[in-house]
Amino acid sequence: MAQTKPVIALAAGDPSGISLELLAKLLADDELRQAAHFIVIGDRRALKEGERIAKVHVDIPDWAGPGNAPDFSKGAVLLDLGHLDEASLTTGDSSEAGGRFALQNFRKALNLARDGLADAVAFTPFNKHAMRLYDPSYVDEIDIITAELGGGPGREFNVMDNLWNARITSHVPLSKVSSLITRQAVLNGLILTDRCMREAGFAQPRIAVAALNPHAGDGGNFGHEDDDEITPAVADAKARGIICEGPFPSDTVFLRAKRGDFDAVQTMYHDQGQIAMKLMGFEKGVTLIGGYKVPVCTPAHGTAYDIAGKGIANIGATRAAILLAARLAKPH
Repeated sequence: MAQTKPVIALAAGDPSGISLELLAKLLADDELRQAAHFIVIGDRRALKEGERIAKVHVDIPDWAGPGNAPDFSKGAVLLDLGHLDEASLTTGDSSEAGGRFALQNFRKALNLARDGLADAVAFTPFNKHAMRLYDPSYVDEIDIITAELGGGPGREFNVMDNLWNARITSHVPLSKVSSLITRQAVLNGLILTDRCMREAGFAQPRIAVAALNPHAGDGGNFGHEDDDEITPAVADAKARGIICEGPFPSDTVFLRAKRGDFDAVQTMYHDQGQIAMKLMGFEKGVTLIGGYKVPVCTPAHGTAYDIAGKGIANIGATRAAILLAARLAKPH
């Protein structure tokens, strides 16, 4: 397909949270319509509910699906799967029906990207408990993306403005993290971080590597992973031409990144970076899942059940996710 703008497959997320409101607000945003064309995957009834909550009107036609050319004259089309189980949903509560709705939308969006019909994938927030009620094997989006797109394995990046956070481990118990911090894992993370940042426009990304242990292990007094695994991995990455330094104590490394010393911080586990990034910019943080044939983006926050249905959800992080997906996409 010859497009001047990238096509983003935009999956509606959990219908019991703020996802439908955010979806409607996105589609009513003229700046985003200028940045990309959208194939919205969901249910017309869900979109109408989002419009009601957000107090906006969205005028987009239905799309019959693959084999039919989408009409982007209004900037977006809707692939209506007709699968919203309204009777089983309660605003502000996780449910099997909500998890099913979100996961089916997401898989369809990935299938469109796999088949060359979309240049990027984005989604409004999921709820992990709801996803597991529907699919007990669900861990996170990475396994699903790998299954649908092939390639990988990918990694999650958190992006706030021009500051990136990568991590070596993600959705695993803290008790297992240490065993997963190996020289090869850290090196692989640095290689992928460098690659994804270059694809995003960084000519020479500068990556700080966080230590695992307090005070970077303090010469072995507080653990040996920093000296035995992380330090050699940093040297390996430098030998490949990657600009990186560390390991630095994690309680100060983000201060240096925030003042501009680095473009990214590679942390060792989920909350080590998430806490810092969300404190610095909760309403504009983006989760990028990189390492696949297309970028996958979503706001870094969750479904916000506590404010669902009130029409007060902040669109900032979701807008940022769409704009990053458009920037990283490579139109056919």
